[in-house]
Amino acid sequence: MSELAIAALRFGLLLALWILIVSIVTSQGRDLVVGRRNKTRRDAAPVTASAASAPAAAGGSAAPEHHGAPAGGRTVHSGPPTPAPRLASTLMVDKGPLAGREIDLQGQALLMGRAQDADLVLEDDYASGRHARLFPQGTRWFLEDLGSTNGTFVNGSQISRALPVGPGDSIRIGKTVMEIKA
Repeated sequence: MSELAIAALRFGLLLALWILIVSIVTSQGRDLVVGRRNKTRRDAAPVTASAASAPAAAGGSAAPEHHGAPAGGRTVHSGPPTPAPRLASTLMVDKGPLAGREIDLQGQALLMGRAQDADLVLEDDYASGRHARLFPQGTRWFLEDLGSTNGTFVNGSQISRALPVGPGDSIRIGKTVMEIKA
């Protein structure tokens, strides 16, 4: 092989390496932007009635302060604060090898699968080692499939991304059927 062919081959491989590096950096940048956008939406939560009545509860004046008319000309009434929704606390296994078992969630993420290091070890041939994860976010639980072979189902539909679940929703992994209880 001539020196020119070897130099061209080296240059081609170097170019392919740089294309790979640039594509990885671009992909990571897109992921960071999406994460930042979601975080911004979550942080921009509306003011609740309990937050509006906080000055009065803290010993301030009972009359609300007005700093101009609210958007749309609507009047904001501050009544008794509504209790914040509570995070469901129990996962009940309805069908399958672990039927009747209750798992106290304690507001912590729960890894489900056949692997012995899973938080909920499913004795089910249709479950993957690390099958799915149930995790809290705010006052809701979300369920995500972790790339399982046979899929994770909520109310009979297979999920492909993290999906909010709550009391009354049926979660099925293989032959195991579960439900979150309040």
